[in-house]
Amino acid sequence: MGDYVELPGVRTWYENEGAGDPLLLLHGGLCTNETWQAQRADLAADFRVLLPERRAHGHTPDVDGPLSYQDMADDTVAFIEAVVDGPAHLVGWSDGGVIALLVAIARPDLVRKVVAIGANFLPSPQSGAAPEMLDQVMPDAPDLTMFREAYEAVSPDGAAHWPVVVGKLAAMFRTEPTIPTEDLARITAPTLVLVGDDDLMTLEHTIALYRAIPGSQLAVVPGTSHALLMEKPREVNRMILDFLAHDPVPTMIPIRRSPAATTGGSTPVDATRRRA
Repeated sequence: MGDYVELPGVRTWYENEGAGDPLLLLHGGLCTNETWQAQRADLAADFRVLLPERRAHGHTPDVDGPLSYQDMADDTVAFIEAVVDGPAHLVGWSDGGVIALLVAIARPDLVRKVVAIGANFLPSPQSGAAPEMLDQVMPDAPDLTMFREAYEAVSPDGAAHWPVVVGKLAAMFRTEPTIPTEDLARITAPTLVLVGDDDLMTLEHTIALYRAIPGSQLAVVPGTSHALLMEKPREVNRMILDFLAHDPVPTMIPIRRSPAATTGGSTPVDATRRRA
């Protein structure tokens, strides 16, 4: 069951289940909350799971003007303040991962931990493994049939508005996001960067994201694509739950996370070599 909350930017639909620390599931672009079906039960067993559908997605209406990641991040901040009334874990897939990063940058006081799945910090032409796929983001494209049917089933704007939404999102994908690495370096929330080994985002871009966020962790799920949530839900859910429930273990030979990496001193490996 779901309900609406009146936010300053848009009347927003959300669903709520489970009990415990609050956790927001932030869906991908062109998607609805249905894409989280393989995660909801596992996460709701340990957390209060909230699933807002963003402007122009699912049950939430579109608004006048273009769509932007920043506006949707602002909506998410407003949602956390209005519904959660305190910090929450953010688990975002694709566009939802981008929004989780933007919220973590702008409002660290509202974020406990972040899981960014298949996320990018530069536009698709610069981050995508197959940027030519942008040319196929068209209302009547066969590959979008599943997304169109999900939209038409619940959108308050009606089926005729689907081409408008696709046009807005396609334009956004070509030019956004543009998150400077200096901003990513300001993220203080513990962050897990999670990706499929054959994802829409290149592994090189994903590694750059991982390296830009201090102390972040990286997980590459073998044998999966951008749809890793559906392809290997058991493995993905286990990684998410383990990350949210535990502090990082102290590693024996830290390099990137070594205190020396930020102070300019010698690393444990350096010291070992000197003793040898």
